[in-house]
Amino acid sequence: MDTNKNHQPIRRLTNSAESIIIYFSRSGSTELLASKIENKTNADILEITVQEPYPSNYPKTLARANAERERQDYPELNMALPNLDQYKTVYLGYPVWAMTLSHPMHSFLNTYGRQLSDKMIAPFMSEGGYGQGDSVQVVKESLSQRGAVNNRFTSALVVDGNQVDHVDKQVNDWLR
Repeated sequence: MDTNKNHQPIRRLTNSAESIIIYFSRSGSTELLASKIENKTNADILEITVQEPYPSNYPKTLARANAERERQDYPELNMALPNLDQYKTVYLGYPVWAMTLSHPMHSFLNTYGRQLSDKMIAPFMSEGGYGQGDSVQVVKESLSQRGAVNNRFTSALVVDGNQVDHVDKQVNDWLR
């Protein structure tokens, strides 16, 4: 299902946080993972949204995602990015689709990647049993192609989307 079907996108910003969680979630797994990170870090949080949400029907989402990937025509965003100057760390969350970066995160990086310069990037993701694929490498390449400089990366937090309810220890260990 679309995580925003019954509520507004999550956007909690303060003037004092040194880190921000920026994420996309279609089914809710990555959103739950983002909330676990937020609870432990007190980071600000911003949900990536697209103009045309993905269908709640998984086969229809899969067909759309496959067509977008084949055309390299990623969805238009429906959001505004705040000024990121205050943040030292950006927790970047997304689902892994077909062993690579999900399309809304592609769109986000293509649109706003340059604004992530000079940040520690902490990638976290939910996946369906096949791991992170090349998603972290694609994030690094996208940032570089958009002119982002001086990024540092943590190791990635990779969680099976069906196990997000049970990963508190894994999240705590990753945050350390």
